[in-house]
Amino acid sequence: MMRIDFPLGRWARVVFLAAGLLVTGGAMAEEEGRPQERERNPNDPFESFNRAMFAVNEAIDTVAARPAAQAYDAVTPLPVKAAFGNFFANVGDLWVGVNSALQGKGADAGNDLVRLLINSTIGIFGLFDVASELGLERHDEDFGQTLAVWGVGDGGYVFLPVLGPRTVRDAAAWGVDYAADPVRFVDPVRVRNSATVVRFIDIRASLLPYDKVVNEAALDRYSYIRDAYLQRRRNQIYDGRPPRLDDDY
Repeated sequence: MMRIDFPLGRWARVVFLAAGLLVTGGAMAEEEGRPQERERNPNDPFESFNRAMFAVNEAIDTVAARPAAQAYDAVTPLPVKAAFGNFFANVGDLWVGVNSALQGKGADAGNDLVRLLINSTIGIFGLFDVASELGLERHDEDFGQTLAVWGVGDGGYVFLPVLGPRTVRDAAAWGVDYAADPVRFVDPVRVRNSATVVRFIDIRASLLPYDKVVNEAALDRYSYIRDAYLQRRRNQIYDGRPPRLDDDY
């Protein structure tokens, strides 16, 4: 879970812990009480744990993340939201470029660094995505994808509160991504915390349109999100051209 440097109130800690224990216990009891109703997915060896964490995350999302994202989406003008999204994407382009290089994609790495230079200057610190207008494609690389290219197996699917769906490999790699995040080095602390919260809310707001899709299409939200994540992750690792193998995950 991402570290935040401001303290939570004692009552908030107690409420959160109690809610987490109740939801986790209920989810585990449900899982234990219906062991034969659901076929085990070989890609999800930690399903009981994952479903419990998914339930905790749903509770957090219901009472905090989604309402904050909805309020942000309602009151923030579209150009401002676009500027925030561009700014945080630009901040990440350096690390994207490093991972492109580590994966042996020299041309992509050069493209990523040129994007960073153009958007940080002409684009006014990344508030405007001038590089895309010039035809420089934005890539999406992280250390989990780098490990996959290096041959590290996924280790199975895991779901973590706040962080959401991951594989074991990607959950471990997230620590490296977090350590390399330029926002971590922002000073003073209150500005860093504010930037972290705004980025989280901006990302959650961008996912609001998918809530209705998932609710309408999924008989089981957990399975739907798991399968969608694994498919998307596979496409990311193979740059949209995955081999036609059914058992890669």
